[in-house]
Amino acid sequence: QLVESGGGLVQAGDSLRLSCAASGRMFSSHVVAWFRRAPGKEREFVGAIRRSNGRTYYSDSVKDRFHISKNNAENTVSLQMNSLKPEDTGDYYCAVGTSPSYSTTDYFRWGQGTLVTVSS
Repeated sequence: QLVESGGGLVQAGDSLRLSCAASGRMFSSHVVAWFRRAPGKEREFVGAIRRSNGRTYYSDSVKDRFHISKNNAENTVSLQMNSLKPEDTGDYYCAVGTSPSYSTTDYFRWGQGTLVTVSS
């Protein structure tokens, strides 16, 4: 099970930190990713992190603004979001897979999501 937390309403330019807590078995080979779904749009890849070595991957739209980190001992992954923009608004989901894929079909475990709203 994956549980996201930390969403809320912020203003443009603000920062927000989301957390993803995993229960159940996690392996070092797993990748934890963040996706988001803006109103009326498809779910899109935000970024991912390898549990084995901490290597991160980001979409071009959030690169240099968002940062993903992990704590394997606590089975948590965080998404630090800086310089937020109104277009970052959406439901944010964490997911577990075996490769840092942009495709939702490559992930086999999903959280319920947490809403982030960025006002202009």
